[in-house]
Amino acid sequence: MRRVFWGLALVVLTGCGAPPPPPQDGDITRLAAAIRALGPEVDPNEASRAARISYEYSHQLALDYEITDPPIVHNTKVNLGLKPRGLCWHWARDMEDRLKQENFQTLDLHRAVANAENAFRLEHSTAIVSAKGDAFDQGVVLDPWRRGGRLTWVAVGEDRAYKWEPRNEVVARALERKHGQIVTLTDDDRILIGGLEFAAQ
Repeated sequence: MRRVFWGLALVVLTGCGAPPPPPQDGDITRLAAAIRALGPEVDPNEASRAARISYEYSHQLALDYEITDPPIVHNTKVNLGLKPRGLCWHWARDMEDRLKQENFQTLDLHRAVANAENAFRLEHSTAIVSAKGDAFDQGVVLDPWRRGGRLTWVAVGEDRAYKWEPRNEVVARALERKHGQIVTLTDDDRILIGGLEFAAQ
C-alpha cells in the first residue's frame, strides 16, 4: 500500500510534459555512419535504413506509449496502470521486432540486459545492432528509454551508463536459479529447459 501511495504522490507531483520532438536528419545521418563503420561488409543502404527506422520508430513508440515524463516517472505510471507501455523491455522488444521486419542481410540484431543482478540499480534492457556475424558487444546500442523517447545510441563498449550482457544469458541464469535445473543456451540463441524451449519476452 505504501508503494502505491508513493507512486501516486510521484505522479501528482510530476506535471505532464510534451512528447519528445521528431528526429532530425543530422541525427539519423550520424547513426547511419556509425552503423556503416561496424564493418566493411555492412551495406550502406541497410545502415541508412536501420538508422532512419531506429529514430523514427523511437518517436512513434513515444507517441504510442504516451510519453510525457522522464523514464522513471513513466515507469511508475505504467506499473500503476495509468499508461499503456513504456518500460525499458517494451522499448527493446518493440525496436528489435520492428528492425527484424527489414530482413537485413548485412546486419544482426541483439537484445541485451544491464544490472540484472545489481540490487542497487534498476535492471535495464536494450536492442543492439551489429555487423552480420558479430557478437552483441561489437555493436551499437539503440536505447530510446533512457531519455524518454529520444534515441540514445552508443557503441556497446563505450556505454558508460550500463554494462551490457546478452539477454538470453541473463534469462538462462535466472531460470536456473528459479527452477533449480540446468538451462541450455544453444548456438542459435534458444533457451532450453529439460529439452523444452523457453520463449523469453
